Amino acid sequence: MSKSKPPKKKVVVTTQKSKVSPTTSRRRAAAPESSRKEELEFGRLNYLIMGAGALLIAIGLFLMAGGAMPSPDVWDDSIIYSTRRTLIAPMVILAGLIVEIFAIFKRA
Repeated sequence: MSKSKPPKKKVVVTTQKSKVSPTTSRRRAAAPESSRKEELEFGRLNYLIMGAGALLIAIGLFLMAGGAMPSPDVWDDSIIYSTRRTLIAPMVILAGLIVEIFAIFKRA
């Protein structure tokens, strides 16, 4: 019985040295948090239109206010159920709500 000899191991020698750099996380490498500029959802025009809608709603509520009787002994339907309170004021409030919805969905 003959013994088989194990094969010789080959040694690989490189002539160039590779530079090792420390690892960094990608989040910090991109930009520091303080230097990032975050964009707002709405532009300046959107906020101006929202302000106009809120103003219309406030005007409608102001038009709806009032209705006190001059004398507690007298009932006057024309003061409480006037056109200003029953028709104009709700229409102005609805117009303000429509303007608000438009301002929200308008692209900046």
